[in-house]
Amino acid sequence: MPARLAVQCRALLSVSPSSARALWLRPPNESFIAEERLGPPAPGALTVCTRYTAVSRGTETLVYTGRVPASEYARMRAPFQAGELPGPVKHGYANVGVVEAGPDGWTGRHIFCLYPHQTRFHMDPASAVLLPDDVPPERAVLAANMETAVNALWDAGLGIGDRVTVIGAGVIGGLIAGLAVGTPGVDVELVDIDERKRTLADALGVAFSAPEHATRERDIVIHASATEAGLASAIGLAGFEATVLEMSWYGEQPVTVPLGGPFHSKRLTLRSSQVGAVSPGRRPRRDHGSRLALAVSLLNDARFDALIAPDVAFDTLPDVMARLADPDDATLCQRIRYD
Repeated sequence: MPARLAVQCRALLSVSPSSARALWLRPPNESFIAEERLGPPAPGALTVCTRYTAVSRGTETLVYTGRVPASEYARMRAPFQAGELPGPVKHGYANVGVVEAGPDGWTGRHIFCLYPHQTRFHMDPASAVLLPDDVPPERAVLAANMETAVNALWDAGLGIGDRVTVIGAGVIGGLIAGLAVGTPGVDVELVDIDERKRTLADALGVAFSAPEHATRERDIVIHASATEAGLASAIGLAGFEATVLEMSWYGEQPVTVPLGGPFHSKRLTLRSSQVGAVSPGRRPRRDHGSRLALAVSLLNDARFDALIAPDVAFDTLPDVMARLADPDDATLCQRIRYD
């Protein structure tokens, strides 16, 4: 079976083993697929044939639309990005592939790595995670987002019996809610302005509410809607000395934060969470590699399939990026198929 997978990859991609095709973003609002030559792999490296990638609705659409502030060009680089903003960049960080060639124990195995949208590439094994047998490749495209969710709950300090509200039923919000509800005694409410997201909440096994009916006096409120109104709601729902965790990144958009009213009298903590650094409480014992491996293992849960939209083909990615950049598009995780 492993050997057949490698042969199928070469046949389906219809390109030389020494070449590949990749998506490039050209801000603002343009993208294209280009062919490139692959050099020989370094000793001990993997040669990977991509099977699936996924588009990050947050970071990748901000890059695509040209809304990354110049001050953040370096900090917001994808791990294996090629090119430099504001010029064209090969971006993306959710890649599931099969190893065509590599050290013993790797060939024919599925891996997850933080590589862009590209049909074939070479990879250091230290930057790849072998998929466990109980994690299907189709679902593993969520691993980068799951890593963000894990880091968020570490930052939030979730404990037994906590009352947790997650505002914004997107991919990150859904993964956080789905993880949090598995902690004993924890009450989780997923809040969104779109009533259609109730179906997602049901699939994840959590309560759902519109903002105006959301439960108040919560122990932890996690904001993941990337809207000013959502952040205001998060502060309003927090109980005395509660934590409001901000997951959203707004790019160039200025945001007004309501620090009047009860913010001071309630002694609220407002803090950010970002996946670029391991949460301080775990940093002495966890590195990026072990955190990503944990995130991959947590995707052995079929509930999270509810976050993934039907596949689209790799060759349609330029049109897909234009669609995903539309704020009215309701897609959560857009999975890309490489056949």
